Amino acid sequence: MEPVSNKLYHVHGFHSRNLLDTYFSSKPEMPFTHEAFMYPMEKFHNAFSSGDFRGDVLIDISTGPIIHHLYAALKYFREIILLKPSDHCIVELKKWTDSRTGAFDWSHTSILATELAGESDQCEEKEIGLRAAIKHVVKFNLNQENLTGSIGLPQADCLVFCFILGSTSKDLEEFGRNFKKFSKLLKPGGRIMYYGILNCTFYMVGGEKFNHCKYNESDFRSVLSNEGFVITHLEVSQRKAESDLIDFDSVMFCTAYKEQKI
Repeated sequence: MEPVSNKLYHVHGFHSRNLLDTYFSSKPEMPFTHEAFMYPMEKFHNAFSSGDFRGDVLIDISTGPIIHHLYAALKYFREIILLKPSDHCIVELKKWTDSRTGAFDWSHTSILATELAGESDQCEEKEIGLRAAIKHVVKFNLNQENLTGSIGLPQADCLVFCFILGSTSKDLEEFGRNFKKFSKLLKPGGRIMYYGILNCTFYMVGGEKFNHCKYNESDFRSVLSNEGFVITHLEVSQRKAESDLIDFDSVMFCTAYKEQKI
C-alpha cells in the first residue's frame, strides 16, 4: 500500500476548536447536522435506553473534544472516562468540563438530548450531570503497549467509539490492530457502541487534509468477528450533507459484545 500523504489526527493533530466549528456547531450553514449529532444522538439514546448497557465504568474514545453522544449514558454508568491522543484536545475538552469562559457551546445538543429523553425543561441539568459523570480525561498513545502508559484504568463495562478508529488508522490492517488495542480495555463479556463513517478517505480541518481509513460495513464486521465480538445491532444511514470537506458516503451505528471464553 502507498504511504499516506495526508496528515494523521493522532500524530499531527489539529486545532480542536476548528473541528468543532466545522462539524459540530449549531450554525445554520453547518452541513453535518444529521451525521454529527441528530442521527448518532438518537441511536446512542435508544441503545442506552434499552437497558442492555449499564455498569460502573464507561470508557469513551472519540475524535476531538466531543461529548454530545454521552448524555444518554448518565443514568446507566457510575463514571465516564475519556481517552484523547493530544494535550490540545484535552485542554479544549476541559474548558467545557470545568465550565470555563470560552468553552464550546454544546447547548444545541443538550436541548436535543432532553427532547429525546422527554425532559425538555432540563437542558442545564443534562450538562451539569455529564460534567459530573466525566471523572477522568486521560491521554493515550497508540505506539505504547499500554495505551495510557503508567496511568492504570479500570476495565470498562462498555467502550464507546465515535469516529476515532478511522481517523487514527492509515489502512484497514491498522484499523484492526487499533481496535484490538482498545478492546483490551473492556471487561470479559463487556459491550461496545460504535459510530463511524463509511468509505471515507479524507476530511478537512482548518484548511488541512487529514487521512481517514477507508472501510465498509463488510470490513467492519470482519474486524469485530476476528476479535471475538458478536454484533447485536448494526444500521447504516446514507449521507445527507452537501460539502467537499469530507468524502464519506454513509454513517454506521453498531452495538456488540465480547464473547467470553468457556
